[in-house]
Amino acid sequence: MPNTTSIRASREVFDPLAFLGQVGAGKTVERYAKNQKVFSQGDVADAVFFIQKGKVKITVLSEHGKEAVVGIFAAGQFFGEGCLEGEQLRSTTSQAMEECLITSITKTAMLATLGAEPKFSAFFIAYLLSRNSRIEDDLIDQLFNSSERRLARLLLLLANFGKEGGTAPIPVTLSQETLAEMIGTTRSRVSFFMNKFRKKGFIDYNGKIEVHRSLLDAVLREKPQIQEDE
Repeated sequence: MPNTTSIRASREVFDPLAFLGQVGAGKTVERYAKNQKVFSQGDVADAVFFIQKGKVKITVLSEHGKEAVVGIFAAGQFFGEGCLEGEQLRSTTSQAMEECLITSITKTAMLATLGAEPKFSAFFIAYLLSRNSRIEDDLIDQLFNSSERRLARLLLLLANFGKEGGTAPIPVTLSQETLAEMIGTTRSRVSFFMNKFRKKGFIDYNGKIEVHRSLLDAVLREKPQIQEDE
């Protein structure tokens, strides 16, 4: 007869991050090189992914062949979870923006773990709530803020300001075209704002973007140097 005390103790020490970092039934951990695709639009949707290290770009291709960036995901985030609510085929393409370490969990294994492990279920729900809040913030940003302020906010999000306590510049590797797509403006406008940010010391920009905390201070200031109007 199994020792119920031991079973209870093992459940109490369940660690979602440790679980996601290990290979197991229905679960693999793989490294992806920069620009390597994780899945493509139209692929069978049968797994959920968790980023242990690196950043992943999510894009969608229109019927007319135009590609748009719809999201950037970083370490500690899930993607591809649409399969859990009945998505049969991938509606987007995911691609590593840098060297990544990614855990893949089959739909069956993910649903089983969510049902069996309350801590994992709480961890996943907390992520979904946080992401939903981010989507709402993005919508408000698009509706009410200038393209300059939207660019500043995007750079801060990509550099993880607010999540890390350090003050050292954090690099962001994205083209101006991609940044323009993500904030709904033109490349020329992004180029103008990037040069402005560099002159003010908010960023360093030489192939890659290094975001400084001074950009966050400018955004939060009561009378910011970031324009409110176009």
